[in-house]
Amino acid sequence: MRNGYSGGSERNIVQVQGNAQVKAEKTTIVVQVQPKSSRNRVTGFEDGVLHVKIAAPPVKGKANQELLRFLSDILGVAKSNITIEKGLTSRRKVICISGMTREQVTRELGK
Repeated sequence: MRNGYSGGSERNIVQVQGNAQVKAEKTTIVVQVQPKSSRNRVTGFEDGVLHVKIAAPPVKGKANQELLRFLSDILGVAKSNITIEKGLTSRRKVICISGMTREQVTRELGK
């Protein structure tokens, strides 16, 4: 455990739409980013941390934008469903993914 963060969680949020209640899953993952790589790719999952190489440089948020786009493509969710909760200026980030369970995220990243 680093800085009081254990690596991931799942939260159930109930949203009311009309007369129906919709459960929105939220999953957090820890991501270690290496910017300025030759291409975007997932390099592994070690000690609860997803390691990702991103082609964009860490200038003016370009690497963060590219990370969100890349994760969106891999996971098959909209970019608006992925946010950086912690670590905007750090290589280690806590990413929140809405609309997916931890099992779904793990399965999609393992492909």
